[in-house]
Amino acid sequence: MAARGARSTQRSTQRTTAKRARHDKRQNLILGIVLIVSALFAGRLVYVQTIAGPALAQAAADSRSFSSMIVAPRGDIVDSEGHVLATSVSTYKLILDLDKVPEYELKDDDGEVIGRGASALAQQLAPILGLDANVLGARLVGNPEESRGRQYFVLARRVSADVRQQVAALKIPGFSDEVSSTRNYPNGTVAGPLLGWVNDEGDGVTGIESVYSGLLTGTNGEQTYELGAAGQLIPTGSRTETPAVPGCDIHLTIDLDIQYTAEQVITDTVNKYGASWGAVVVMDTRTGRLLALADSNPYDPGKPPTDRLGKKNEMLSPALQASYEPGSTGKVLTVLTALEEGVVTPTTPIEDPYRLTVDGQTFTDHSEHPDQILTTTGVLAESANTGTVNIGNLMTDETRYSYMERMGWTSTPGLNMGESGGQLRPPDQWDGRTRFTTMFGQGVAVSLLQNTGVFNTIGNQGMHVDPVLVDGWTCDGEYTANEASEPDQVVSPESSDMMIRMLESVTHDGGTGVLAAVEGYRVAGKTGTAQTADGAGGITATTASFVGLVPADDPQLTIGVVVYKPTSGFFGGTVAAPVFQDVAAFTLPYLGIAPSGEEADTYPRTPDEDAG
Repeated sequence: MAARGARSTQRSTQRTTAKRARHDKRQNLILGIVLIVSALFAGRLVYVQTIAGPALAQAAADSRSFSSMIVAPRGDIVDSEGHVLATSVSTYKLILDLDKVPEYELKDDDGEVIGRGASALAQQLAPILGLDANVLGARLVGNPEESRGRQYFVLARRVSADVRQQVAALKIPGFSDEVSSTRNYPNGTVAGPLLGWVNDEGDGVTGIESVYSGLLTGTNGEQTYELGAAGQLIPTGSRTETPAVPGCDIHLTIDLDIQYTAEQVITDTVNKYGASWGAVVVMDTRTGRLLALADSNPYDPGKPPTDRLGKKNEMLSPALQASYEPGSTGKVLTVLTALEEGVVTPTTPIEDPYRLTVDGQTFTDHSEHPDQILTTTGVLAESANTGTVNIGNLMTDETRYSYMERMGWTSTPGLNMGESGGQLRPPDQWDGRTRFTTMFGQGVAVSLLQNTGVFNTIGNQGMHVDPVLVDGWTCDGEYTANEASEPDQVVSPESSDMMIRMLESVTHDGGTGVLAAVEGYRVAGKTGTAQTADGAGGITATTASFVGLVPADDPQLTIGVVVYKPTSGFFGGTVAAPVFQDVAAFTLPYLGIAPSGEEADTYPRTPDEDAG
């Protein structure tokens, strides 16, 4: 029995030992697995933290990071006194996610829901946006089957900050907005054709907005921020911002009040006489700075006539783009050249028959009269065609052309505004009649700027200066002056002084420009009435003009006026001279220019008057 008990105990011990061995083996296996898994996790942790960590963190940040453009405001355009002619204002594009519109709830003052979805939202938005609630409601419902673009539904464009705030206050699910810069012209139509306009992309299309777009356009900035999964801004998230750099401000030579007055006067005249268009130039005689460059019936650059762009023979600014035959104002250049060349004096007797035939070409004066002898001054005062031909015939064509060239009649005025350069062929291309018609302002076309420039040279002691429209620009607070071109002494001060005194006869009793006279100020100027094509194959239409200097005893302003194809009135002395008078009568005291101290001492108009 003892042996059996011992064998039983031994077997029990063996079983226990085997069981313990199996248990230890399982424990070791589990421990090994745990250690392996732990090692894998540790390795993964090390990989995530040390190797892939930065990339993963960056990916997570990128998924939360959003950026938006900060639109740079376009620079201002200001007049000579700093009055704003064009500026940029912040406007907003309002955006909805149409899929979230059904979540909108309209609540009363007690917080009770009284409406839901597109219909309720349309009732709230319609009065704010000035839209019909039913039409708006239909737009907000949209087409649920067309998912494309539903998350970016443009509710309204170019709304003010006040409208944007009212819409945001409704707390519409899925509402967002984008800020942009919109051009504003606070003076309406004043200087509209001169300023031009910008398109929907913010690019200048015409006028100053186009020519100086490189300076006016700023540099856009950017801001980045982090949003949560629900689209909310994460307060502790990273934010960066690159500020926008505004465009440069352009300083024009134009004076807002003079510009406005000139536009009003020329518009009234064009409408009164049924003309196609009219224009006025007001120039500082000493510097060439343009104080006004006015078109009749100017457009509002905030509502530009885009339908006129690119159309043949369509002008947005006749003051800049149009050319016309100067008519009798062109006689001034012929007589000035003759004075400078020494072939006449103000009192030289000049034969002036009503009808003159020379080299087979016949010319007449504007009204029939007996053959007469006038002084050079009388030829201008009475605007005699035949007398001017007799003066011009004292010089070669090449001599006259050289003065036309130096006076700017063969080139554009240099504003780089797309202005007309006129039409003047060289003498070797003149036919037998053109060589004579150019003496009295026909057979040649000039712009109002070019024609006014001749008189400005006379008033500036014979020194020709190019017209100036831009004084300079301010970029980032630093002002840069516009460089002026070099002046050219075309004729002597003596010739200029004689011509001014001769031109005063035009605005005195018996002259063709008496309606240009300004009380208290001496005026030297010249009327022009040129035949113009009527569009039906004839030349029955006219162009009426007047260009003058004031005060004649100390010229400070040169004012040019043209009225194209009036259907009544017709003559420069009747139609254009009063425009000069009205504009000068406003501008002279406005600028503080003192009245003339003495009466004009004009030259005699006939040799008999001289002898007496």
